[in-house]
Amino acid sequence: MNIKIISDSLADIPQEVARELDIEVMPLTIIFDDAQYKDGIEITPEEMYGKIEKSGKLPTTSQVTPKKFEEIFTSYLNGGHTIIYIGSSSRASGTFQSALVAKNAIGSESIHVFDTYLLSYASGMIAVEAAKMAREGKTPEQIIERAKCMKERIGCVFTVDTLDYLKRGGRLSATQAAIGTILNVKPLLTLEDGIVKHLKNVRGTKKALEEMLDIIVKEAGESPEQIMISHGLDMELFQKFLDMSAERMDMDKIQTSNIGSVIGIHTGPSLVAAFYLKKI
Repeated sequence: MNIKIISDSLADIPQEVARELDIEVMPLTIIFDDAQYKDGIEITPEEMYGKIEKSGKLPTTSQVTPKKFEEIFTSYLNGGHTIIYIGSSSRASGTFQSALVAKNAIGSESIHVFDTYLLSYASGMIAVEAAKMAREGKTPEQIIERAKCMKERIGCVFTVDTLDYLKRGGRLSATQAAIGTILNVKPLLTLEDGIVKHLKNVRGTKKALEEMLDIIVKEAGESPEQIMISHGLDMELFQKFLDMSAERMDMDKIQTSNIGSVIGIHTGPSLVAAFYLKKI
């Protein structure tokens, strides 16, 4: 059976991995006042942050449309594929709903859509696993069953080193951000029920990274089955977390990647995140 795995740019799958595993990544659109850009194709995170700093305003985003999904689905169906779309959280974007609308419009039993209720590489990890299974000749039912199991086991924790983007995006008031900056407060965040949830605040970057590692080791162990550490543009923060991780975990298990533009709009460039499979 010829199975095609489709994901979206919210999943932050590294481009080289998507190419290697032949994963079709549907790009969301990033909208500035003067232009629109396809995420990961027409604009990089570096370019996006430069535009934000120049304009002083955050861009908006637009979901992948049902029409675009129809075009892509129809193309692969005509090529004899069975399609499995591993979608990022329907609670955070309308992109999954667009895929569902397209599936229903086409009416083919060869299209499967799966809502991970996850974001960034928490969703991407499932899509990558699905693509590997497709290559191994697994059936759609086996792939979707594995996706369901992974969905329940994936953990995520991340922190941002500046509160500016949380303030700009309306997740913190100007007063909260100012007080937090003065007190050197760093939030620990996670994914729960399809959206970002606040875990706790800690004082200082080092303490935030230490507490992230405490959570990871507690939930995934010192040698996680799968773990991805993702970063923004702040490579010093990223390297600091890797150095601290080396003291607590098996580094042979750790993969690294970038946080994409759409996710980065909400977090800013100074963040570090970990996505992992929890122990059974």
